Amino acid sequence: MDLDYMDRALFLAERGRGRTSPNPMVGAVIVSTDGVIVGQGFHEQAGGAHAEAHALEMAGARARGATLYCTLEPCSHYGRTSPCAPRLVEAGIARVVAAIRDPDPRVDGRGFAYLRARGVHLDIGLREAAAAQLNQGFFTLMREHRPFVTLKAATSLDGKIASGPGHRTTLTSAAANRHAHSVRAEVDAIGVGVGTILADDPLLTPRGVYRSRPLVRVVFDRRLRMPPDARLLSTREAGPVIILTTAVGAARTDVRGRLEQAGAEIEVARDGTFAAALERLGARQIGSLLLEGGAAMHAAAWDEGLVDYVRLYITSRVLGPEGVPLLDGRALSTAELVERRVEALGPDTVIEGYVHRTR
Repeated sequence: MDLDYMDRALFLAERGRGRTSPNPMVGAVIVSTDGVIVGQGFHEQAGGAHAEAHALEMAGARARGATLYCTLEPCSHYGRTSPCAPRLVEAGIARVVAAIRDPDPRVDGRGFAYLRARGVHLDIGLREAAAAQLNQGFFTLMREHRPFVTLKAATSLDGKIASGPGHRTTLTSAAANRHAHSVRAEVDAIGVGVGTILADDPLLTPRGVYRSRPLVRVVFDRRLRMPPDARLLSTREAGPVIILTTAVGAARTDVRGRLEQAGAEIEVARDGTFAAALERLGARQIGSLLLEGGAAMHAAAWDEGLVDYVRLYITSRVLGPEGVPLLDGRALSTAELVERRVEALGPDTVIEGYVHRTR
């Protein structure tokens, strides 16, 4: 029965997808001593009530002596809301079954310690892997101080992403495009290299799907080559545009001034590595990054071992030897992806999976 109730909590937590960042998705279920669910809830949006608070409100007096099933360690610190652990004790919760410890340094075992010291029985680790996978962006941000990175690309049947260097090449079908935009609706940020801006002049907005919060658009531009009249800067109502550059790029004060006047936010990384750029995004509490290209940006992330997940939209077109290959000369075998998933999207196919197991 513990597994059933925890699975219910995980199902509830999933309902917050795309709305809770930089907070984690969390679900909670309260079960009375006679096995009846008397309260349940999930964290609905950043800044709102936590899952435990929703469940306690529903349970009322029936929470006394009951068991709480929660997908993450209850917090014990004051943030934008009051802490959950003291409320559980006050409500008379006798047992807490938690999937995983919260890596946030403000929590990180303190919630469990608070409950244990006040006589609440704890069972920790049920469905731990599922709970970690649910919140990969949050866990990566807390543990590695960077976003969880998904490499996304559309490729021809012969593994090319464009017909030639700097050529704008449309490959995917309407069905694949709808899928890609649904993914954009869930992540914290989309990232591209400045070469993509110069070649395609994209908007980088989610279209045809609902998104409840602004979408951060990131341009990796070491030398600050982005034009101030790029279409991206005309869509700031959709979310901020961040240009990640280096000291060399930032030294171009005239260009920087025009970009800032056009609405761009300039972040200066400590050096030209992809890791340094991700540090700046982590400092801004960006937990998930959809890296959409181009070839140089994908290669930089791959070479530094900072790609966590791969999502490839494979089309039936063949671009031939003049085409630009994905990760030229680098080993990427989709057959070796962890928890590999394949799905048909109209005439196209999406293949996706983890580069490594959930850490």
